[in-house]
Amino acid sequence: MSTAKAFASHPSLLDSLGETAGQRNALLLIQLRWLAVFGQAFTIVFSTLVFDVQLPLGPMFAVIGGLVLLNLVSMMRPRRKGEVRNADLMAGLLLDVVALTALLYFSGGATNPFVFLYLLQVVLAATLLESWSTWVLVAVSCVAFAALTQFYVPLSLQANDAERMFALHVRGTLICFVLNVVLLVLFFSRINANLRRRDQRLADLRQHAAEEDHIVRMGLLASGAAHELGTPLSTLSVILGDWRHFKEFRDHPERLQELNEMDAELKRCKNIVSGILLSAGEARGESPVLTTLSRLLDELVGEWRGLHPGMALDYVVEEPLDFSTFSRAPIVSDTALRQVIFNVLENAREVSPAWVELLVRCDADQLRLAVRDHGPGFAPEMLERFGKPYQSSKGRPGSGLGLFLVVNVLRKLGGTVRAANAENGGAVVTLTLPVAALAIEGEVAQGD
Repeated sequence: MSTAKAFASHPSLLDSLGETAGQRNALLLIQLRWLAVFGQAFTIVFSTLVFDVQLPLGPMFAVIGGLVLLNLVSMMRPRRKGEVRNADLMAGLLLDVVALTALLYFSGGATNPFVFLYLLQVVLAATLLESWSTWVLVAVSCVAFAALTQFYVPLSLQANDAERMFALHVRGTLICFVLNVVLLVLFFSRINANLRRRDQRLADLRQHAAEEDHIVRMGLLASGAAHELGTPLSTLSVILGDWRHFKEFRDHPERLQELNEMDAELKRCKNIVSGILLSAGEARGESPVLTTLSRLLDELVGEWRGLHPGMALDYVVEEPLDFSTFSRAPIVSDTALRQVIFNVLENAREVSPAWVELLVRCDADQLRLAVRDHGPGFAPEMLERFGKPYQSSKGRPGSGLGLFLVVNVLRKLGGTVRAANAENGGAVVTLTLPVAALAIEGEVAQGD
């Protein structure tokens, strides 16, 4: 177990799959280094076979082999939490400069037109590294270039004439220029894509933070309102209890029936207030209640049908079904989830008062609930901003918060909400969440 935990906390770059900017930059350097390896090997072989350039193939291919080894180590080396630091990127670029210097040393030094590939290394450093690291790499590149003007192995041609040497130099300069511009375009295209992903992620985080703040403020208002309503509801309950003993009600069955209806509605209001306080975590003296997915949904559907006796609700459990997970695996009865499903059903009932359908599919990993109706469906602009606050077609002040809360509750549970218009009319709202989000962690005592 400890070995598995250590591996999880020290994944390699391949395991991390580029979740952070440092990881993406390191993967980009690795890809560029692979291009350099194949390009250098091709250039050496091509120059030897086509232009009869005599090169020390053994040392040069040893340098290329070192770059291959560097790439493999960079990909496979375990890193703490998979993060790539500035020092890691700097070390990789310095080794690239050393390898380029070694290859140029064996192939004419500063007279080799590929010496301008130093510019590519400097541009990479200026883009990826911190300022001080960039200047270190600039200094190393300048020193290496200066050293190559004095120390190098001259190029050797079978027909060593000045005209042919100049022609080869011009061709090499052209190839070097093409390589520089192509690699820079590829590199900056990827960098811009990384920056766009980062900006989008930051925008999403800011949006989520704003939504969380909105939810907190709504929760505080709802909790405060529930507290304030508790006293007058209790007072009304006492008054109704006293009225039952009055002759005006006791001797008139029709008035007593109205009093009973008032009392039932008052109890419903008190249950709603209790549910708000329970969702806010303010209920006291109650243990978590164990249930199963099938029992939770059966009770919820029964309660909803009891509130709307004239409403047709088709409750369908689809096949294939993981019976063990659905009917036997214990879960904690989640008040927020019950309220979410109720909310979606209520929205469907308002636009489709004749018929609503609840489709349930369950496997070992996920629970999927789809609520369908025969209403007019969602407008395109509502689908684009689905789950945002105050997006509603009801035209009432404050409407549009229900689906906003549904999306955020499911997101908290690790699930998703998707809305779409059905092909045969109406709308479908699909709730998907991992069963593990409702599973019991450790032992929980059965609630009374």
